[in-house]
Amino acid sequence: METQDTFLNQRLIIRQPRNGYRAATDPVFMAASVPARAGQSILDIGCGVGVASLCLGARISGLSLTGIELQMEYTKLAKVNAANNNLYFEVINSDLANLPDALKQKSFDHIMTNPPFFIPETLSKPLDSGKLLANVETMKLGEWITLSLKRLKSHGSFTIIHLAERLPEILTHMGQSCGNIRILPISSRKEHPAKRIIIQAIKGSKSPMKLLPPFIVHDGDQHNKDGNDYSLFAEKILRHGAELDL
Repeated sequence: METQDTFLNQRLIIRQPRNGYRAATDPVFMAASVPARAGQSILDIGCGVGVASLCLGARISGLSLTGIELQMEYTKLAKVNAANNNLYFEVINSDLANLPDALKQKSFDHIMTNPPFFIPETLSKPLDSGKLLANVETMKLGEWITLSLKRLKSHGSFTIIHLAERLPEILTHMGQSCGNIRILPISSRKEHPAKRIIIQAIKGSKSPMKLLPPFIVHDGDQHNKDGNDYSLFAEKILRHGAELDL
């Protein structure tokens, strides 16, 4: 069973499984932060049904978009979503550790990735198979980052969204070949601890790291079930495709 969902104020219509991993705000925020320009190439690693790439393609025309997705069901849906939204998006069904030879010969101007968040032993209850593969690591995060960076051009940008608690591990593996690292904490509300982070770095750069002010997603102290309580900036990104400049 599938649902049909809208993103960017109905600019994108996305089909995704009713059960299993479902894209929400994370891929939209990640795509908004990628500093791409027309004519450049993008690799979306673990692209799911294609939300991040299609949001990026809707914001910036003339991009060369490529995605890697392990699960065939999501690969097929990503291709359908690209066609339905009149965006060209090459989606490859592949394991990051065993890429096709043709892809191994390519490098990209920008790489973005929304990896599985959870370590298997931390789960308290089983997930269905599709959701399990999308949410639980089958490859260590450090290896995921290392293999991703191999596909990135020198001075290209690498953007990852992940749990805030994984920041030390991410910096350890990213810092070996990248600089100009910018860390954006994402907080659900003011004075709430950040549970998500976007980290962006430039391959080969020697510039120092920056810790940015937190991005606040919602207004108020608690959720208002009767209305939309996104912050003004979050609303601009989620509804109008605004850039999230790091």
